[in-house]
Order: sequence, then C-alpha cells, then structure tokens
Amino acid sequence: MISAFVWPLLLPWVAMASSEQQPVRLDTGLVQGVQLDDESGLRVYRGIPYAAPPVGKLRWRPPQPPVSWDGVRSATEPAPVAHQGPMIAYLSGESMPEVSEDCLYLNVWTAAKEGEGLLPVMVWIHGGGFVGGWGDQRGHDGNSLTAQGVVLVTLNYRLGPLGFLAHPELSAESEQDSSGNYGLLDQIAALEWVQRNIAAFGGDPEQVTIFGESAGGTSVLSLCASPLAEGLFHRAIAQSTWITPNNFVPLRGADGSAEEIGERLAATLVGNSDGANLEALRAFSAEDIEAKLGASFEVNVAVDGWFLHDFPEDVFARGEQHDVPLMAGTTTHEGSVFTTLYPFRSVDAYQAWMRGMYPDHSDESLEMYPVSGVVEIPFQVSRWLTDEWFVRGTRKMLRGMDKVSSPAWQYEFTRVNPQAPMLGAHHALDIGYTFGTLGPPVSAVDRALAATMQAYWVQFATTGDPNVEGLPEWPAFEPESDQYLKLGEEVVVGGGLNKDACDMLDRSRSERLVSEAGGD
Repeated sequence: MISAFVWPLLLPWVAMASSEQQPVRLDTGLVQGVQLDDESGLRVYRGIPYAAPPVGKLRWRPPQPPVSWDGVRSATEPAPVAHQGPMIAYLSGESMPEVSEDCLYLNVWTAAKEGEGLLPVMVWIHGGGFVGGWGDQRGHDGNSLTAQGVVLVTLNYRLGPLGFLAHPELSAESEQDSSGNYGLLDQIAALEWVQRNIAAFGGDPEQVTIFGESAGGTSVLSLCASPLAEGLFHRAIAQSTWITPNNFVPLRGADGSAEEIGERLAATLVGNSDGANLEALRAFSAEDIEAKLGASFEVNVAVDGWFLHDFPEDVFARGEQHDVPLMAGTTTHEGSVFTTLYPFRSVDAYQAWMRGMYPDHSDESLEMYPVSGVVEIPFQVSRWLTDEWFVRGTRKMLRGMDKVSSPAWQYEFTRVNPQAPMLGAHHALDIGYTFGTLGPPVSAVDRALAATMQAYWVQFATTGDPNVEGLPEWPAFEPESDQYLKLGEEVVVGGGLNKDACDMLDRSRSERLVSEAGGD
C-alpha cells in the first residue's frame, strides 16, 4: 500500500517516462536531470538538496528541511561534497571535487517506466572513515546497478569535525541535550527525503534498502540501532562494517567521551585551554576548521541517548534493532591496506603492544596472531585488523538477528585483487563488483562475480532474501551453524568464519566494558 501523500508525486514520473524533457516534481520544486540511455530510459538526477545548507547558525545542528525553489532546478551536475582531505580522491584515482560546507545533496538513478509499477529503492551510504568520500564517486556510478531493476540513491553527508564534533556547549543548546552525530542525522534526513519523494522517480518508498561499506557499513549498523530511523527503510546491507574498540563512545561521563574529545579539539582550534564558546567556534571558516582539525580529528559516534541509546552491537545483542532483513559481510584481507598504521620495527615491540591491547588475554592473543620474525608482522597485523575492526562486529550483528523475526545472511568476499595481488581481497575491493564499475582490464571471472553479486544484492532489495534461481544457494545465518557464502572465483558455502579469533575478541570486549563500568 502506497501512502496517500505519495500518489500526487507519481503523475510527473508517468509523464517523464515518455518525455525526457518533463521535469520531476518534488515537495520542494521541479528538477530536470539527464537522459543517459534512450532505449532503457535510464536517467540520472544529480545534486538534489535534501536538507538546508548547514552553514552559519545551522553549523553543528541537526539538518533542517530543504528550501523550496521556483521554476525548474537543474540536476545535471554533481553538487559540492563535504569538506575533507584528498586521501579518498587519491586512493580512488579521481580528481578532488569541489568541497563546501553546503554539501547536503543526493543523486538518483532510475530507469522506471510507465505501467511497470514502482521499483525497489537502494540507498547507498559511502565510506571513508567518516572523514572522506562522497556519493557521486566514480565507483558508485549507478548505471549498471539500476539496470538490474532498482532505483538508486547516493548521498553526501557531513564529515570530520563539521559532521561529528561533540561539545558540552553544543549539547546545552540542543533540545535533545545531544551533540555530535550530525553526519548520521544527515543520513536520517536523506531517508526522510526518500520517503517523501522517491515515488516521483518510480521508486517504492515502502521497499527501501540501505547499504554501505566501511564507515557506510557503520552507518547502516547505527541506523538499524537508532530509534530515529524507525520505518525509514525495510532491508539493510552492511559491507565491511567498521567497528573499532573506540569508534563508538559515550557522549559524556567517561574518559574518552565524545564531549571530552570535542572540548580538547575546540580548545586547540580557538587557541586556549579555557574551552570555547559557540560564537567563536562558528566564526571559523569551514576551511580553517578542516585545516586545523581535519588531519587529527578522532571520529567517534556518540552514544547520546537520542540518536543512539546504547552501543549498536549491544542493541543487536538484546534484539532491540529494527526488525528488518540483514545482509552483512567482510573481505578476506580487510586489514591489508591499514598495516602501515602499525609500523612495528621488532618482534618485541609487536608482542608488547599486543599484550597491552589484551592484558587478560595476552598469551591467547599472541597464539592467535603469532610472529617469529619481523617479516611476519604485517601479515599478522592485517589478520588482527580484519578480525578486530570488521569480522568480530559483523558477527555480533548477525548473531543479534537471532532475537528478531527477520532473517540474516553473511558473506565473505574472497576474490584477490588481480591488479594488486599482494593486498589480497582487500578492504573496499568489493565495491566495484557491487556496482559493476570494474575498471579495465576485466576478466571473465571478475565479470561473472560482479554479475552474481549484483543479482544477490538486487534480489535481496526486491524480496528480502538474496537467493536467486540459477545461483548457488545462500543459507540464512544461524548462530549454531555459522554458515556464510564465499564470493570469489568460486561461490561456495563456508562455516565459522574466523571463529576462534572472534570468540577471544568478544570476551576481551565484554570484560573491558565490565571493568570500565566498575564491575568485577
């Protein structure tokens, strides 16, 4: 059943199917996109505002409704992206796009046609550690995925200190007594925009799947746990969900809280140790804030009692997440691209660090990630990063699905990068297969794997179950059997992914939280 307020938006969509010149009517005005393919009817609309520019007095506030406009707004060019450094552009081989504090825009790809009904909607949330990335990156091009029968939305959201700074003064001015998490609140606003407007593009607002990779997977996890996202999506895909021991922190009241970190950074920005008033903070240009804080900013998602009531994985453990089907997975060698963050020069230094990380499990951790020579350190650090930052938290999410009625599925992406085999099946490699945006040369193996993954992803977005006739059966995740699907040169079922390591890491986390809470 389509909500009553959606039906008026269907009329311009129907007209547009027969005329590329017909603008699309949104709740804020008319937009005109670009016809990419006359035969398929594929169209793209770029740079649509989904919230008011978060500038001036709106900096470090929840997103406000977008401003309406007169006439027809051009939606043919990408909008500016959130302030960030050049790293993501460098890693993806792209030119750095224009950056601006005015960055809350999204893009829509659609090939919906009159008489064929509303299509499932997939909303992509980009990664980049909450400090980089944008929705219109080359690897997120929607042409291939949209051709499989979905409407695709990609979006920008606030990043770094402009998107995640918490501070007692910001909390004090908030009606919710909260600060930080502005980038995640932007994602909520984008999903609300989808509910109001996606039918105008032929998308079904009651069949919305959120999906994202790395910090985008962390966003998916957070949205699944946030009461503010209730009813805004109906399925979730979390790819390489990034959960470190400290990227979710209490808003206040503890060492390393989000407000404590924010106070320290604000004092650095203002240039004194006496705190900072909001007028002074908002007087800085976005360029100055990024220049002075961007490289050192510690991104934390705040457990603030409003957007999040608890650590998301603990919300899942109690079965209090949104009851929607979930797909979640990781790559085999997630950590290989991060090993330079841990440049140990000796076995002794590595072992001392590992004992400090897991003081109550030092022997077990060194048996789990053993080294006998310096050359082995990067390999074991990569294994540890893969388990600690990605696999353990993903498994915790999946196990929590046993407490709700909706099913879940786990995968492991195993395809080694043919252009950089030393990195293995590394972090973010799966994005090109998900979107069908693999650069040349592309082998038959990679072409087939991309087609298989897109079929599973789109089937899940369409039905809530990834299984497709003609492809290997993907068993639903059950904590007892721990089965998952390996996606690589072969597509086969596995079981107990990195189980012993995840068991040890889970025990360590639980004991640490008890200790921090003052328990025995």
